[in-house]
Amino acid sequence: MKTADPELMRAINRFHVLDTIRRAGAISRVEIGEYTQLSATTISAITGALIEDELITPHHEGDLRSSGTGRGRPRVKLTLNAGAARVVGAKIATNGLAFVVSDFEGQPLAELKLPLRADRLALAVLADLVEDGVRRCVHDAGLTLGEINSVALALPGVIEHGSGRVRSSPIFRDTDVQLTETIGQRLGVPTIAESDANAVALGEHWFGRARDCDDFLVVAVENGLGLAVMHGGQLFRGARELSLDLGQMMLGGQDGSYHRLLDLAGDDAILCGGQGDIRLREAVHLGRPMTHVRRLIEQGNPDLAQAVHRAGEALGIAIANLVGLFAPPRVILAGANLALGPHLLDPLRTSFDRSVTPSLREISEIIIDEAGDELWARGAAAVALGELYGSPWGSTGPALRTMTGLARAGE
Repeated sequence: MKTADPELMRAINRFHVLDTIRRAGAISRVEIGEYTQLSATTISAITGALIEDELITPHHEGDLRSSGTGRGRPRVKLTLNAGAARVVGAKIATNGLAFVVSDFEGQPLAELKLPLRADRLALAVLADLVEDGVRRCVHDAGLTLGEINSVALALPGVIEHGSGRVRSSPIFRDTDVQLTETIGQRLGVPTIAESDANAVALGEHWFGRARDCDDFLVVAVENGLGLAVMHGGQLFRGARELSLDLGQMMLGGQDGSYHRLLDLAGDDAILCGGQGDIRLREAVHLGRPMTHVRRLIEQGNPDLAQAVHRAGEALGIAIANLVGLFAPPRVILAGANLALGPHLLDPLRTSFDRSVTPSLREISEIIIDEAGDELWARGAAAVALGELYGSPWGSTGPALRTMTGLARAGE
């Protein structure tokens, strides 16, 4: 029987301790043991090293009195050292860019949103915009790039997290774009790429609607159809750390035909119902198409109403399939296409209820989260912080990575 790699186990335990302190805010070593089930010796060794590295800070609160002696020792609570690291999270979407500078606790120090048409730009042009946005947001936080440990970029598509390679994305004309290499060289800061669905899943887990839940799914209905799977507090990634693309799910029709979900519920499938509307073309150009689609539906456009209804039905079937596979307690829907409101969500819920396995209907709660770009950018920052915490999981199982201290992370 193969024994666990001791370095991997130390990395896993270190991550659990740091993440437990982050989630608690202030916590004692005894309480860390209760949450993590690690031994007192292991916790003492890990927290001692973290204090020495100035990643966590001990705080003495009151006394613990020994019975009958009148003597005691201070109660020690551990907290993250907010100034131990600073990261930038960036969301790259077709309708603009959003940035946030975050401290080691995940709290925002500065935020910036640039409403512009970011899709289909040449890589060099987009890199200019991202570089300018990062620099401006860092400046607004009162920092310099030299004080930033890493930058995480979140965008739609199929992203190879480990290498930063964008295999495909509606943002780019080309495939296999080396995004992190290009932007990292400009900034001189370690740069990470992640799918926007995975980023918003971490945003929900750290700051949003899943703070109390370690197992859930996120369906991102924006710039495509992304999927994130959170299990045991960790993101699931495919081979080579690939992100998941829900749009490639195949659905069968009653006539024996098969369709990709993207061709039924993606942006292009919806917008084809309003091709002749000049105002809709302008809304697409400005990056706000679904708000205008809803307005046209409510003004009586039958083609758009039918396209959105069909998209909702297809999404409901897809989510029912996901519930059948994963039985998650929560499925969180997020993204700009939620602006379609009941025109999309009513047929989605009806289709889901009709398609889901009856025994699982009460298991999974569907949550609609219309959080803005700021949460997605904070999720990207959480991706960067997770790397600094030393999360050792790879794609389909544990994969040992080289762990470096924060003091070297920015080198």
